[in-house]
Amino acid sequence: MQSSHAAAAVSSVFDEDNLIADAGLVPVVRLAERAGLPGLVDTAVRISGSGNGGGANPAAKVMSLVAAMCAGADSIDDTDRLRHGAVATAFDGVRAPSTLGTFLRSFTHGHTLQLHAVHRRLLGELAGRAPLLPGADQVAFIDVDSTHKRVFGRAKQGAQVGRFKGVRTLHPLLATICTPIARPVVAAVRLRQGRSADSRGAVRLVTEALATSTQIGATGTRVLRADSQFYNADVVAACRRADACFSITTGMNPSIKCAIAAIDEDVWTQIRYPSGVLDPDTGELIYDAQVAEIPAYTAFTGRNKSEQVTARLIVRRVRDLAKPPTVGEQGELFPAWRYHPFFTDSPFQTLQAERQHRHHAVIEQVIADAKAGPLAHLPSGQFNANAAWLVLWAMSFNLLRAAGALASAFHAKATTATLRAHLVNVPARLARSARRLLLHLPRNWPWRDAWMHLFTTVHAPPDSV
Repeated sequence: MQSSHAAAAVSSVFDEDNLIADAGLVPVVRLAERAGLPGLVDTAVRISGSGNGGGANPAAKVMSLVAAMCAGADSIDDTDRLRHGAVATAFDGVRAPSTLGTFLRSFTHGHTLQLHAVHRRLLGELAGRAPLLPGADQVAFIDVDSTHKRVFGRAKQGAQVGRFKGVRTLHPLLATICTPIARPVVAAVRLRQGRSADSRGAVRLVTEALATSTQIGATGTRVLRADSQFYNADVVAACRRADACFSITTGMNPSIKCAIAAIDEDVWTQIRYPSGVLDPDTGELIYDAQVAEIPAYTAFTGRNKSEQVTARLIVRRVRDLAKPPTVGEQGELFPAWRYHPFFTDSPFQTLQAERQHRHHAVIEQVIADAKAGPLAHLPSGQFNANAAWLVLWAMSFNLLRAAGALASAFHAKATTATLRAHLVNVPARLARSARRLLLHLPRNWPWRDAWMHLFTTVHAPPDSV
């Protein structure tokens, strides 16, 4: 590709009133309206006495923030991308960044909880209008994890130097729901201070995520998957209260080491990964491993007997190439191993349960997706404003997932960056005739069919959808 030689010179001017840079927001916003987002906000979010009109008309402000995030905004100033060309003709109620910033700064912890309620109900409505989680009536996985988001500026509330030396962070906690054939949606989120323990607030988040999973159609087997920081009796108890299974990495405490040492060598089953699996300890790809199961392992023996749990301990081991083999009594060489145990009461057979547990890493893709988008910044100096921003990201993530599911089979599994590039960030010229608007989109747009399928689905009469 090279510059055109058809003209002797090229010039530019910003003077077109009928263009829209993000025409994909037309069907995406309509989908949010069909799911009842404005009404949910008006019903649940009540902000009064905030000053400067920050709490007035919260529905319009939430819609503006969610739409901007769907288009790629990762800061409050970026929401100004909604105010250009013919956007004011295609949409009503777009708010300025200064107004949206005032709105977010008016949030208290209670208002953020109200926004959480909106998020849960919106996800349920989206699941009823788009095939978000096919197969959830058979099996669904609820994944829980935390992450650290680096922030700058000592005035940012809640930012602390914690796990990473010299780095100030805030500490989001999130739960996602997926199936073996569907990409994850965000079920619940929480923002914590930087030095908060990984498991702080986990029981409440797990309880909320499991309740949400049933509301969106996960009526089959449900399995909560988590890393070792969530291996505690309270999280397991929350799963059992919700009639859900658990699959949680245990780490290598003395009791686990003793149990693994008692496994007979004949019990280990050799497996091979054709495409390699990322080793969580070394970051290298591994191709061979061995798996064994202890059918009845009792965990949390240091607690009351009523809180102790007996279930399966499944262990995967891989050769530790960093350590030389040891010599036994017979002069034979014995390889050194690294062990990866997890505690589960899932009904699946050993190798299937091990494979499913490793798939817990899918939540890392959601975290990376978030940090490449709206969570590239937590934009406010106020903690509750950033907590609200996190919930709004979760809404925009699920909204884009629903839009992708309606567009095509490919887009149902695409990242949000791909969804924005293919379906949202599409330029269009707006034409008007009486009360009818016509979007003129680029000829030969590669994803035309998917875009049109989304558009016609969300604009169809309600009784025909």
